[in-house]
Parts: sequence; structure tokens; C-alpha cells
Amino acid sequence: MKTKSPYTLSFTVLILALLVFFLLNLSLGSVNIPLEETIQSIFGAKIENESWEYIIRNYRIPKAFTAVLVGGGLSLSGLIMQTLFRNPLAGPFVLGISSGASLGAALLIMGSGLLASFFSVSFANDVSLAIASSIGSFIVLLVVLGMASRVKDTMALLIIGLMFGSISAAVVSVLSYFTDAERLQQYIFWAFGSVGNLSWSQVALLAGFVAVGILITIAAIKSLNSLLLGENYAQSLGVPVNKIRFFLIIATGLLAGSITAFAGPIAFIGLAVPHLTRQLFNTTEHKILVPGVLILGAIILLLCDIIAQVPSSYYVLPLNAITTIIGAPVVIWLLVRRKKMIF
Repeated sequence: MKTKSPYTLSFTVLILALLVFFLLNLSLGSVNIPLEETIQSIFGAKIENESWEYIIRNYRIPKAFTAVLVGGGLSLSGLIMQTLFRNPLAGPFVLGISSGASLGAALLIMGSGLLASFFSVSFANDVSLAIASSIGSFIVLLVVLGMASRVKDTMALLIIGLMFGSISAAVVSVLSYFTDAERLQQYIFWAFGSVGNLSWSQVALLAGFVAVGILITIAAIKSLNSLLLGENYAQSLGVPVNKIRFFLIIATGLLAGSITAFAGPIAFIGLAVPHLTRQLFNTTEHKILVPGVLILGAIILLLCDIIAQVPSSYYVLPLNAITTIIGAPVVIWLLVRRKKMIF
């Protein structure tokens, strides 16, 4: 009981913080809506101002749920990658899956020279952007899975993933050089990252992808603990390393690919939150870390989205910039203070 009580207290505090930031995210924005009215609308009660009710139910609640899904999903995919590759600098982008999603979006927005008629129709369509990004991430995922079946060395697979990311970035640079200013600006806005502008059906679809990734990870928790000590040690314990690696890559692809498709490439969360969670719980046990990163990642992204909105202002700052500006100094301070990284 003594070993569990610190975790229980920490999880209780995190869950309460999640609820607080969720409500703050709903009540703050360009339109000032009282917190009492927001809570009433959440529980289905009618409020006097119909426009407030429309904003809360059709914009703010989907946006807050998207922030929870994106923050938790990216954090979990970062934890998977850091454990699989036993590399503290690994994140959800190391396999090139998110870069594939970015390439898909870039081809849709800036590739009008290749398929002018199609792109002219889909130029400003958010659904088309999500589809193109999903296709790009899915293609890269298939290639990485094919490589994983041939390459037995995990570090070699990491390098291959980084090379795919570099190739995708190079193609995007070439497209950026030849595209016009309007399309380049749209791609830049997409690359800023955002958890807004998703319909309830899109949120449900994203939740489905994230849920499958979480379930795969939960099923592999014991194997993740074994992989911390190396693949040879895991094999000596009877862990089918190649099979587990295959499923972990699928989980990461579902999480990182779908999130990038719907919310854009969001930095820092997947890299830093797993480290913050290890420091908070002072453990490497994945039964604790998996729910920990899901909750803490959701809290941090909700906080970053609140800051990005510049509450009570019509301006919305790039979410990507906020996650880095807020998060990176916190991680640096934490590592300097602790002087030792738990991994």
C-alpha cells in the first residue's frame, strides 16, 4: 500500500488538473462566456444566449476534446518510441510518419502544377487536407513496416525513419520554392498546428484512431518494460521482439499519423511529456507511465491552447510555437535541477 499511495495522490491531482484546464479551455476565448453558463451547457441545460450555446457545443467542446486526444496521443507515441529505441531523444516523428503526413498536405496545397483541376477544387478544404495527410502518413507507415520485417536492428530502423523524414522535408522544400505565395501561406498556417475547426465527426474519427493506438500499447505494457533492458534480455524472457516491434510501430503510426493529419505537426509534446512523467512519478514502470503520459500530455496541450488563444482576444497564436516556448524551458530546468534523467 505504501508504494501505491504516492501514485494514487499524483493521479488524483492530475485528473483534477485535467478537469480544471478542460473547463478553462471551454470558458476562455475571443467571446467571453461565464464559467457558470459553460458548465450548464455541458450538462445539457439551456442557456439564455443561443450564440454562446452554439459556440460552446459546436466549437469549444470539440476543440477541447481534440486537445485532450492530441496531447495524450502524441505523448503516448513518444513514450513508445523512447522505449522501443531506448533513446531519450526519440519522439513520434522519428519514423518519418508525421513527415509523410506533412508531405501529403504539401502535395495537396502546393502541388497544383501536377493535378491542377483536383487541387483547385480542394485547395481550401479541411477535409481534403486531413485525407491527404492521412494517405501520406499511411504510405510511409507501410514502407516502414516493410523495412521493419527486413531490418532486425532497431537502431538501423531508427536511422531509416529519420531518412524518410529528411526526404519528405526536402520534397516539401522543393514544392515551397515553386509554389505561389497564397498556397505557401496556407501550408505554413497548417504547419503551425491547431486543435480547432474540427467537426464532431472528425473528432470521433480521430478518437477512434487514438483509442486503437492506446489499446495496442496497453496490450504490450509487459513487453515495453522488458525492452527497457534491451532486446536480447526481452527475448530471453520469451518476448517476441519482432512481433512486438511491428505492433508498436503500428500504434505509433496510428497515433502520430492521425493526429498530424487532423491537427498538423505539433512539436515538443511527444518528446518532452514522457520525460516529465518519469520525473513526476519517479518510475520506469509502464503501467504507471502509460496513463500518466496520457493525462499529463492532455493537460499540457490544453494549457498551451489556452495561451495560444490569448484569452479575450481575437488573435490566435501558432500552437506549435507555444508548445515549444512553454515546454522546452521547463524540461531544461527540470533536467538541470535533477541532474539525472530517469530512463
